Amino acid sequence: MVKTLVVLVLLFNGTLVQEEIHFEKQITVLECLEFANKHREEIATHFWMKDVMKSGYYLNNGKGTIQGFICN
Repeated sequence: MVKTLVVLVLLFNGTLVQEEIHFEKQITVLECLEFANKHREEIATHFWMKDVMKSGYYLNNGKGTIQGFICN
């Protein structure tokens, strides 16, 4: 069971930030990952540039990119 979602954000200055989202009640890993996908779609936009290493989920606030999630 999962109580926390950690969003891994790489800021453009090179800092890796771990943003924690705490759930009121424990949820399953699948529920956590589903929430993470929905949350990512709300806070970031995916860009794809063929043959360029700049593809990924860029934060809508312009501060960095989402690198992944950890469900604890």
